[in-house]
Amino acid sequence: MRRPSGVDLILSATIVIWAFNITVTKYVLTHGFQPLAYGAIRYGLAALLAAATAVVLEGSLRIGGRRNLGLVGLASVFLLVNQFSFVYALKLGSATTVALILGMTPIFAAIIASLIGLERLGGRFWVATAVGCAGVALVALGSGGDLSSDLGGDLLAIALAISWAAYSVTIAPLMRRYSPYRISAVVLLVMCVPFVAASSPQIASQDYASLGWLVWVGLAFAIVGPLFLTNLLWFTAIHRVGPSRATLFANVQPFVAAVFAFLILSESLHWLQVAGGLTILGGIVLERRWRRAPAEAAGTEGAKIAA
Repeated sequence: MRRPSGVDLILSATIVIWAFNITVTKYVLTHGFQPLAYGAIRYGLAALLAAATAVVLEGSLRIGGRRNLGLVGLASVFLLVNQFSFVYALKLGSATTVALILGMTPIFAAIIASLIGLERLGGRFWVATAVGCAGVALVALGSGGDLSSDLGGDLLAIALAISWAAYSVTIAPLMRRYSPYRISAVVLLVMCVPFVAASSPQIASQDYASLGWLVWVGLAFAIVGPLFLTNLLWFTAIHRVGPSRATLFANVQPFVAAVFAFLILSESLHWLQVAGGLTILGGIVLERRWRRAPAEAAGTEGAKIAA
């Protein structure tokens, strides 16, 4: 067997940190932190850390051009929706359900890219999408035995996946001109202005003295780990091996997160959730294989012509 490479270890660490963050956030929200107070403090401090890092690495946060600034604004809106959805999905639902539904993000990203004309999707893709949606329904059923149980959390988890997919598609053109560190810093700073403003009532009313030390450790991890460290690790890995191989690791994140929730939070894992998670993964595998096949065929044909 091939020994794990340095990039494999980087990708594995990234996925574990991302997955563990879902359990950490659920713990923090059930042990005293109000959702928006937690989210705003977390992202406000992460934005300052990201900005400082980008300035040290590149010497500037400048992004020029009306179109680029418009994309920054749009990405900030999607990220704002994403963070409202994230904290309240975990407040209302289980970490297991949120993690498994997040597995649909790549499919939602492809749909959004198609709607704005970046991709053309064939009939096979919609079959894969139907498989993934069936998996979401199974996860929702397994979360409480019927579709009405924890419905708010389930719907917010879907909004979480869609908004992250929209954010990812929106920043893609910016990544061609600017580094991920600069884009992340600028978008975080812009997003934090309305986020902190909307969260100010909860920030003011939060009882900070009653929070245990483990809650504060969880907050520190949620700032440094998934919002800062993984940004450096993820894009380092993509630079070395490309996005296709990196995203293969990302596909297992929902299952790692579900295992963390089971082991640490003692959340029950219904067999329907397991079946739903595997169905979502099956839909993603089909979507990637069927979308890659035409590209590979075109590449092979181009090689023949060049030869």
